[in-house]
Amino acid sequence: MNSPEPIVIVQGGLDNEHVRALLEEHLQSMADLSPPESCHALDTAELARPDVTFWTAWAGKQVAGCGALKALDARQGEIKSMRTAAGFLRRGVAAGILQVILDTARQRGYNRVSLETGSMEQFNPARRFYEEHGFTYCTPFADYFPDPHSVFMTLEL
Repeated sequence: MNSPEPIVIVQGGLDNEHVRALLEEHLQSMADLSPPESCHALDTAELARPDVTFWTAWAGKQVAGCGALKALDARQGEIKSMRTAAGFLRRGVAAGILQVILDTARQRGYNRVSLETGSMEQFNPARRFYEEHGFTYCTPFADYFPDPHSVFMTLEL
């Protein structure tokens, strides 16, 4: 029996058509679940900005997931665009990407990493994932405001 390909996480990938397709899937999913004013997912152009670092996870030549870290200021970052491809769920992809993001945040001297996710039932797995990794609920941060469709979480580093 063949063992699955190891997951390798690398910086970049926005120029890859399969990564772009995964991001389009992510954007469409967020748009389907949230009203426009509550949808804060970044598109490809926003992920390419200099204040955002983007990573992709690969199993051989297959994209397994992605995630990003947006600099909010010199001491704080925001997790963006975390997505695992359907065929790679529950294989540690999200945990691996999150670890790279948190390691990078620590190397940059951040003392906090925060995120926004949905409040709806469909986002329960995401909220549980972040809770399991030490994130706690918080008030809106950066340019966010209270929104019944959003939940805010943070992790002190």
